[in-house]
Amino acid sequence: MRYVFWYRVALALLLTPAILPSEPGESRIKDIAFIEGVRDNQLVGYGLVVGLDGTGDRRQTFFSTQTLTNMLERSGLTVSPEQIRVKNIAAVMVTANLPPFIRHGSRIDVTVSSIGDAENIQGGVLIMTPLKGADSEVYVTAQGQLALGGFSASAGGNRVQTNHPTVGRIPNGGLVEREVQVNLAGKKQLTLVLHDSDFTSASRAVRSINEAVGHPVAAALDGRSITIRVPDNFAERVVEFIALVENAKMDVDFPARVVLNERTGTIILGKEVKIAAVSIIHGSLSLQVGTTFEVSQPLPYTRKAQTVVVPQTTLSAQEEKAQGVTLREGASVEEVVHALNSIGASPRDVIAILQAIKAAGALQAELEII
Repeated sequence: MRYVFWYRVALALLLTPAILPSEPGESRIKDIAFIEGVRDNQLVGYGLVVGLDGTGDRRQTFFSTQTLTNMLERSGLTVSPEQIRVKNIAAVMVTANLPPFIRHGSRIDVTVSSIGDAENIQGGVLIMTPLKGADSEVYVTAQGQLALGGFSASAGGNRVQTNHPTVGRIPNGGLVEREVQVNLAGKKQLTLVLHDSDFTSASRAVRSINEAVGHPVAAALDGRSITIRVPDNFAERVVEFIALVENAKMDVDFPARVVLNERTGTIILGKEVKIAAVSIIHGSLSLQVGTTFEVSQPLPYTRKAQTVVVPQTTLSAQEEKAQGVTLREGASVEEVVHALNSIGASPRDVIAILQAIKAAGALQAELEII
């Protein structure tokens, strides 16, 4: 029985397909590029939120009452804006993204944002709002109960607020009324667009696509666009061909770049960042000036003497010993970070040092400050 068991285990291992891990740094084509024409479309519309608990627009936001007046007139009720004195409505802008290939009757999420002086739109209901595209055509109608990620409450002059109570979402609140036609059937040629322009990445993508298909079908037009010819055997299976192309894997090349955020002290260094031979001397001078006040009192039984306040000024200066480090030619990111940490440089000091190295011409990378 023992031999039968081990025989079954060995047979199972032989029949199980090998799962090889992906090479480090490999990315799929679908993660770094998209098919030209297959994209989202942005929609926007003006609407009205009702049902608020006295936290809606005030009198200075006159267009919300004008919107309510027009809405009531379409319902057969004639009123003037001066006759409307309510605080439970809010004028809002409604935005959404229309995904590609979505069909009539599908639902999408919409975002509702107050544009007046409403304090809180929590608990409100969006009245049916048409959402238009860049061509001024209505593609979606939105309506429904708002869901907020924050709240606001006040009582007795005290106020508590979490996140933004004037922005909310309506999950599945948008109903698609018009489709954006994207027809891939019968396509003889496709254009692949990289998210970031790079000639090396475009060349590698072409090679990866041709290897995945089995014969040359792709050619780079420039550093961002790649034209792909649909083979005859995929003429009726364009979607299957695109799936084959977008799952091809390649190594993405990135330019050497250092990103600095001076507000937060964040430093991001790419793996290709190199530094020429350079010496760094880091030190700081601490100077403190202060004033203390002392009381001077006269001796007992002294005539015409008064108690006075005498200021005493103190000055102290302290200079730290400068620390130096030398980086060899072509030092890597790890070596740069280790060297700067060894001299006790803070993140903001590192930013200043990198800027100085770039000014000296020793930093072989782009320096971007955000």
